Amino acid sequence: MTDLSRSNAASRRDPLAALLVASVVLSGLIAGVYYCFACAVIPALGGVDDRVFIDVMQRVNVKIENPVFFLSFFGAFVVPVAAALVQRRRGGGAVLRWIVAGVVLHALSAAVTIVFNIPLNNELSDAGSPAAIADPRAVRGDFEDPWVAWNIVRTLLSTAAIAALGHAMLLRGRMASRPASTTER
Repeated sequence: MTDLSRSNAASRRDPLAALLVASVVLSGLIAGVYYCFACAVIPALGGVDDRVFIDVMQRVNVKIENPVFFLSFFGAFVVPVAAALVQRRRGGGAVLRWIVAGVVLHALSAAVTIVFNIPLNNELSDAGSPAAIADPRAVRGDFEDPWVAWNIVRTLLSTAAIAALGHAMLLRGRMASRPASTTER
């Protein structure tokens, strides 16, 4: 058996490898949602009537609360935590530090969502039917700029989480391909 085939066979049996891949994918899905808002959804709504903007964002905020999104949102935190626990049992090292960095960055991104974006979404929802809002320009103004600013913050944080977790995966792969006597834990 060649070194490469041994390495591939070992990685198939290594739960850390699977957890790191899942961590990167889940974090990427969440960062992608935020990125899509920043690059497409909000710019597309930029020129629409205030009532249309409010209506669309209220609808998005209702539809995004679904099992697939929640699995990704919470999974992007839980799965890297599981990876960190597995790596900690192996002795920690640089891989653990990068996983923890990814967890912390994702936690900060989630905190921004929970502390800033969700309350803004709730305020927009509480404004009621767009057709019945007396001053839709004011409602949009109270929502749009702060929501966009916090969306950029969480996009950057979640993208940095992907980079940290990807680096952990790269380090883990390098260490898995080394002979056991030279592998850093």
